Amino acid sequence: MPGRGEVTHEDKLTFSVLIAARNEAANLPDLLRDLAAQTLPAGRFEVLIANDHSTDATAALVTAAAQETGFHLRLIELPPAQTGKKEALLTALHAARAPWLVCTDADCRLGPDWLAAYAALLHRHPQANFISGPVLLTGPDSLFMTLMGLEFAGLVGVGAACLARQAPTMCNGANLAYRRAAFEAVGGFADNVHLASGDDEFLLHKIHAAFPGTAHFLADAAATVRTAAPDTLRALLRQRVRWASKWRHYQSAASRNLALLVLGANVALAGGVVAAAIWPGLWLWVAAAWVIKLGADAWFLSPVLGFFGRRKWLWGLLPLQMLYAPYALAVGAAGWRGGYEWKGRAVR
Repeated sequence: MPGRGEVTHEDKLTFSVLIAARNEAANLPDLLRDLAAQTLPAGRFEVLIANDHSTDATAALVTAAAQETGFHLRLIELPPAQTGKKEALLTALHAARAPWLVCTDADCRLGPDWLAAYAALLHRHPQANFISGPVLLTGPDSLFMTLMGLEFAGLVGVGAACLARQAPTMCNGANLAYRRAAFEAVGGFADNVHLASGDDEFLLHKIHAAFPGTAHFLADAAATVRTAAPDTLRALLRQRVRWASKWRHYQSAASRNLALLVLGANVALAGGVVAAAIWPGLWLWVAAAWVIKLGADAWFLSPVLGFFGRRKWLWGLLPLQMLYAPYALAVGAAGWRGGYEWKGRAVR
């Protein structure tokens, strides 16, 4: 007799859910409950949690849950010499059995139709090789949260729009999927495994280059993954520096050009204010530029925020614009220099 949660027909597996975990004992119970509540039949997916040398109860928690849950759950331990998210994902991938690999993070929350939404997209686009899903920041109702959520929603919206034009630039490792055969065909993480960040976007760029037209954005609210926003400014900057550290390694011209365009536009607006303070005759032109920029942002972000049910965040556009130039310059400079702390480790 098969044990509870054991998959007995591997040919029915559609998804292997890969989750890298380091000291996530506080977050994993919620995620495991969300996975147990999936409407996709348990026989269609398995979950592999790669333990990245946790010093808390992560391993014991997953081992105990594997005996009780209604889906197939496995704990994968990283070898002593291997550390970091990419190594964790690779170790889990080598043990996975499904043709599609779905990634999320241990501190995320999922809706019950998360995997079903992926399955529905594959039914519509059977030739797909990469799928990027929506991610929503959550947190207390505050100015800080509004500004973070607004910026993050903008990144998700830009990534979705670029995928729609088949000029992919960005995605988020908290919610994405790729075909195992495509991953192997482009060499996986082989050319960037030495970089701590970029397990998501570098792979997107390579799969798009090798298989044009097969990367999609999953524009289904049921597929939204929710993740808690950083709770302090220091934590936010540390996270953004980690993201920015991969920009100088981009091989995709679209990604480099977009980063430069966004930075240049925001710095130019701030520079215009400084110039107008010196030459008052410029104020009319500077004001017009600000109105055009804010209007364009509102036009673009309104449907994105509507998708997430967060249109109320639109009021944060003006304060975000006022703060964005120094914020982007500081993060970009720190990311270019490299070096940050993540999950209790110093990363270069």
